Amino acid sequence: MGGGHHHVTPGSEPKKDQDLQAIKDAKIPLAWRDTCSHILISLNKCRRDTWWNPNKCEHDRHIYEECEYNAYLQRVEAKVQEDKVRASMASMD
Repeated sequence: MGGGHHHVTPGSEPKKDQDLQAIKDAKIPLAWRDTCSHILISLNKCRRDTWWNPNKCEHDRHIYEECEYNAYLQRVEAKVQEDKVRASMASMD
């Protein structure tokens, strides 16, 4: 089994530059403030508006979870690149 290519849904891309004041105003806990916080704001609003009904907000939840997965993939790729640089520097010594 090969690693397939992941298709990114529009709107689920992690963002490094976020509106920190909007995150603070939405009372997002510090532990959840990451590159997907901009999606969590609207997801939590939907959850509160629907009294946390699990059948509602499915699309928003899917977008948030996909954003978290995309952020994970970015971290893995950054680690692979870092390991390559370290290996090439070690071979120079």
